Amino acid sequence: MPARQERDATRQAVLDRRRRKEALNAPATDSEIIPLDALPDGSIVDVVSMKGAYLGTGLLSRHSRIRVRLVTRNANDDFSPAFWERKIRWTWEYRKTVMGADASACRVIFSEADEFPGLIVDRFNDVLVTQTLSAGMERLKPVVFGALLKVFAEDGVALRGIYERNDVATRALEGLEQTTGWWHAPSGDAGSADSGDAAASDAGDAAVTVTDITENGVRYHVDFANGQKTGFFLDQKYNRRAVARLARGRRVLDCCTHTGSFALNAARGGAEFVRAVDISESAIEMARENARLNGDDVLSRMDFTVANIFDLLPELERSRNPERFDFIILDPPAFTKSRRTIGSAERGYREINYRAMRILPRGGYLATCSCSHFMDHERFKRMLAEAAQDAGVRLRQIEERQQAPDHPIVWGIPETDYLKCLLFQVV
Repeated sequence: MPARQERDATRQAVLDRRRRKEALNAPATDSEIIPLDALPDGSIVDVVSMKGAYLGTGLLSRHSRIRVRLVTRNANDDFSPAFWERKIRWTWEYRKTVMGADASACRVIFSEADEFPGLIVDRFNDVLVTQTLSAGMERLKPVVFGALLKVFAEDGVALRGIYERNDVATRALEGLEQTTGWWHAPSGDAGSADSGDAAASDAGDAAVTVTDITENGVRYHVDFANGQKTGFFLDQKYNRRAVARLARGRRVLDCCTHTGSFALNAARGGAEFVRAVDISESAIEMARENARLNGDDVLSRMDFTVANIFDLLPELERSRNPERFDFIILDPPAFTKSRRTIGSAERGYREINYRAMRILPRGGYLATCSCSHFMDHERFKRMLAEAAQDAGVRLRQIEERQQAPDHPIVWGIPETDYLKCLLFQVV
């Protein structure tokens, strides 16, 4: 074939593939296809290939760039209330298996990882706290929430009810308003379980939006109405335990402490001294209160500071670490929530890690984390290697860790593989 014909054939093949892709993303309406405008948000729809082969069934989101979120690939599922109740039983049985006694404070439903796309459910002792982030799950709440309460009641778990934390900006992408408050099943809703209705309608004192949990032997107040996201970050549970093992006898600086979880684990693990730092005054006050909950032995070895770590760490480096910190914990919030800003986020991670490595004495310890799935494992480790080189130190890796198993990583869904936590000795 002449070179020009070969180029033309290649160009035509590319155009054909592009047309097929466009057709899959936005099929033309014909007599066999219901127009999207005729379907309400949250409708249950089948997804088929161009040849008509069944690919799965999911929830329609007309406002979102993700038009359909799959909930099953089984063509025989009927999507009755029993279907959703069965899926909830699977998620709860999984948590009881992998978390054991720690299931009293755990993530019960992790969105796509549990095939409940756009739904987060965290258990904090006697309360379930939810975030509903897709139109489909919003429409299914009477069925799913009623089934949740029924499953827990039948398992002997007494719950005050379900508290919704739908104060999330991304709901606007689904055409949903932001709301918060105790959930109550619509009266006369046939889709919700009777036991679920009774439990949901009795949330005790609705003004009380704080509950207590115990994690790794550490006690916490959880303000699920006002804390970040659902009130407490459960995914670092076992990473905190790993930090506690290294903390004995050390002077610890916990940066971005939030409500004090890493700091408290370090203090309870036998640290000589722990300074908990956060930019939020309300977070520091909650961390201080959590320290009081754990007794004078813990509180007497802790200090609490409101500061921006981008100011604090350079100052500690400049002053040559006068407080002799030999263990630094970096657990910042996600520096990026999109691919567009990954470059600036990487510079932020590199800055704080470089400073920490410069501050630590040889033989000191570093725990460093990232909760952004856009900052993938390889990029995060490459950044750490470059920071170490610039700081003139070598890193001896102790462990590379991820999120607790109540936040399962599902292969093929990269968004579920988001948390990085690496422990090093600086040598």
